[in-house]
Amino acid sequence: LNKIIEGSGINSKWGALEIGPGAGTLTRALSQNSKKTVAIEIDKRLMPLLDYTLGEFKNTKVINEDVMAVDLDALISEEFGDMDVAVCANLPYYITTPIIMKVLEDCHRVRSMTVMIQKEVAERMVAKPGGKDYGALSVAVQFYTEPKIVCQADPHCFMPQPKVASTVISLKVLDKPCVDVKNKKLFFEIVKSAFGQRRKTLLNALSKSPYIKVEKEIIMGAIENAGLSADIRGERLSLGDFAKVCDYIDERIKK
Repeated sequence: LNKIIEGSGINSKWGALEIGPGAGTLTRALSQNSKKTVAIEIDKRLMPLLDYTLGEFKNTKVINEDVMAVDLDALISEEFGDMDVAVCANLPYYITTPIIMKVLEDCHRVRSMTVMIQKEVAERMVAKPGGKDYGALSVAVQFYTEPKIVCQADPHCFMPQPKVASTVISLKVLDKPCVDVKNKKLFFEIVKSAFGQRRKTLLNALSKSPYIKVEKEIIMGAIENAGLSADIRGERLSLGDFAKVCDYIDERIKK
């Protein structure tokens, strides 16, 4: 718990937004270290328990909602005013990526996310170009944040023991995306296309993409303009490389 708090950067002037408080163990720690804590819990059966475990904290509020159905940006503005906000959570593995991307894409006041997730997913988030773990998730997370592994949490740390190891990762949200692209939608369509068929070269992956319709000559021009080899695969491109390819294609599409 202490490592999650430290990794998040929370202090007595910050707001804390927790997703999935469960029995409220992390929520208590957040309440003790933040100016205000808001927890979103989907399971209404846990509400009486949370009322009991968090009753002593006057700076804490629990909302019984599905986080994927909530307008998080509006909720943060309403609950936290002008406070800096950190998101903390022990995320369910099956919905880790959708929740993280929802926060990063929709919430403009969040300064950090510190979450416990499956070890393999955390490794993909911090992966660098050229490695087997580097993929679309790596690019998406690093586009918005500076990811850093905080600590490992082995199965024996929990009761009952899960079948997989967990990792606490801190995502420090950047003031602006790490690369400047003129068409963010196209950028991510190119990234998804590049990693959707990892065995194919970037040229073939983009020319046969279900997300974008661009002539092969334009794609080849984009690859050459970025200073990349004709047979390069998507897994070897940095975020800057993807941005160069995207801007070149975007300019040609507009013409």
